[in-house]
Amino acid sequence: MASLGANPRRTPQGLGPGAASSGFPSPAPVPGPREAEEEEVEEEEELAEIHLCVLWNSGYLGIAYYDTSDSTIHFMPDAPDHESLKLLQRVLDEINPQSVVTSAKQDENMTRFLGKLASQEHREPKRPEIIFLPSVDFGLEISKQRLLSGNYSFIPDSMTATEKILFLSSIIPFDCLLTVRALGGLLKFLGRRRIGVELEDYNVSVPILGFKKFMLTHLVNIDQDTYSVLQIFKSESHPSVYKVASGLKEGLSLFGILNRCRCKWGEKLLRLWFTRPTHDLGELNSRLDVIQFFLLPQNLDMAQMLHRLLGHIKNVPLILKRMKLSHTKVSDWQVLYKTVYSALGLRDACRSLPQSIQLFRDIAQEFSDDLHHIASLIGKVVDFEGSLAENRFTVLPNIDPEIDEKKRRLMGLPNFLTEVARKELENLDSRIPSCSVIYIPLIGFLLSIPRLPSMVEASDFEINGLDFMFLSEEKLHYRSARTKELDALLGDLHCEIRDQETLLMYQLQCQVLARAAVLTRVLDLASRLDVLLALASAARDYGYSRPRYSPRVLGVRIQNGRHPLMELCARTFVPNSTECGGDKGRVKVITGPNSSGKSIYLKQL
Repeated sequence: MASLGANPRRTPQGLGPGAASSGFPSPAPVPGPREAEEEEVEEEEELAEIHLCVLWNSGYLGIAYYDTSDSTIHFMPDAPDHESLKLLQRVLDEINPQSVVTSAKQDENMTRFLGKLASQEHREPKRPEIIFLPSVDFGLEISKQRLLSGNYSFIPDSMTATEKILFLSSIIPFDCLLTVRALGGLLKFLGRRRIGVELEDYNVSVPILGFKKFMLTHLVNIDQDTYSVLQIFKSESHPSVYKVASGLKEGLSLFGILNRCRCKWGEKLLRLWFTRPTHDLGELNSRLDVIQFFLLPQNLDMAQMLHRLLGHIKNVPLILKRMKLSHTKVSDWQVLYKTVYSALGLRDACRSLPQSIQLFRDIAQEFSDDLHHIASLIGKVVDFEGSLAENRFTVLPNIDPEIDEKKRRLMGLPNFLTEVARKELENLDSRIPSCSVIYIPLIGFLLSIPRLPSMVEASDFEINGLDFMFLSEEKLHYRSARTKELDALLGDLHCEIRDQETLLMYQLQCQVLARAAVLTRVLDLASRLDVLLALASAARDYGYSRPRYSPRVLGVRIQNGRHPLMELCARTFVPNSTECGGDKGRVKVITGPNSSGKSIYLKQL
């Protein structure tokens, strides 16, 4: 509440809600430590959920799943899978869905498989919920209709219906019938459960920020026992359970010693690479080229600079999701602004690096000028200091003349209301020592009078010519003829300003969402760079060497190999060489006394 006194002995107070509008300094895009910490906590609280839809028919599998962490639908084109459904089991092991959706009219093998899945007690607490939907929800034509009629933020509103069909056809394989039906069933499930928008109005749809294809070809099949024995991952109880939702932290593991990623999505990609190891030589050599480049001593400064920039790449999908739902916070604009400018810094740096390396070339080309446009829009429109002060979106001066004029009038109210209060005091009873005219958003202008000792009952509050409104903090508040004139003349300035700034925020959100594709691509490439920089840092510290792959050599040749975990725990570690395959034979018999290191030797291979 804001009050202004007419009595010279009283010091006029600020105008409350209007006071923050008195000055608009230059943008402060970089959030302080407090804001950064709040954002990190916020990201930890956003627990990802994965909902998977699967269909199996005549030896082929159709899979689609929705990931709430990035509001993206992932799908796998129709893939052959035997009656044992090993491919489906592998997908389930990798993504750990919260729910598995399928048709109620299903093959006996699939029904038996899902029954076993639901009864696996060792999967607790990650045992998925099995959900059966009517088979009509998976019809081919109705699934196509759901896909083509969906409201997607990554499709511009200017597209015609025909252009939208062509655009979606370039992303979704409509010739893969099981996949299309799985996508349709997934959309039906998301709409029915209203995943992520449970508390929103019914006309608010589940946000879908993109469709992505995933494949399991060229991947090395590793079972869960192997992951455990080789200590690729190792979860331990976190000492501060209240800080971590799962109560777990990474223990001594290969993932733990290599994870030096600066951004959350880099860590997520590194885990994905560990759960989906590839034997595609082109992909492996592409990764190794980047690592080898950053291992060169002359590139250490560049690696450190890129590492610092990657620390400012935040959870863009979460921000885009909030924009889609109109739940954007002040901190979201700060984080997005800093993320985009950090991405531009990455682009400029990669343009100075050898373009023969695929990742540098991709970043230099695909971090388009749309990023500069987004950053320029946010920097020229958003008043970060004012937004933090009022805890809402505010704009800089010279964006909207009407808003500027209303803010000037709001700033000039203190002196004006002081003069009005003096005139009101002249018409009041001489027993009343002072009064003030205050402005309250949504209520308007009121005359505030201190409560006299004689005013005990409610009937004592009545004053001729004034309409009593309420009592607060020993102050009586009234409407007078002058305050009614002020309401008619000035209106509810604060709310009008807020409404107009909210409209500008919505327009800015639309501009950002129209360029969501480039922001998503930024996250993909930045997380890849983050992972490779982390691996290069670990390779430098631990003395790792680049492996050489040859399709002509069937075997393994290792010189002075070391176990990456054991060498960190032992005082001395003796390297061991290995030659297997070719003229050296492919079967080896390892002998030695107890505790001589046979198991460690086998694990390091």
